[in-house]
Amino acid sequence: VTLVESGGGLVQPGGSLRLSCAASGDTFSMYAVGWFRQPPGSPTRELVATVSRSGSATKYADYVTGRFTLSRDNSKSTVYLQMNNLISADTAVYYCGARRTVIDVVVTDYNVWGQGTLVTVSS
Repeated sequence: VTLVESGGGLVQPGGSLRLSCAASGDTFSMYAVGWFRQPPGSPTRELVATVSRSGSATKYADYVTGRFTLSRDNSKSTVYLQMNNLISADTAVYYCGARRTVIDVVVTDYNVWGQGTLVTVSS
């Protein structure tokens, strides 16, 4: 499967963005999909949120719970990340990742990645 992210950009603190991850090339519903981020200067990616193959289960990092909402539409082979009440610490490159099995919170268990989309939260 191939993943393409979109929706990043510059937003003021307190603002909102919606990221999209569009998949192609395989049966999308066979993949658990997550959003991950890599802040500037950080060598590693961290989990933001992930959703099961059917969309019935989601897991969130503590620092986004209540602010971000992840959803998926298997009919459109797309996963969305609605980000509200953004803060400067949310500035990062956001990546969509997928694994062809059950939902998981371990970053290194994801083996398909998009190219990333930059989110900058600044006034």
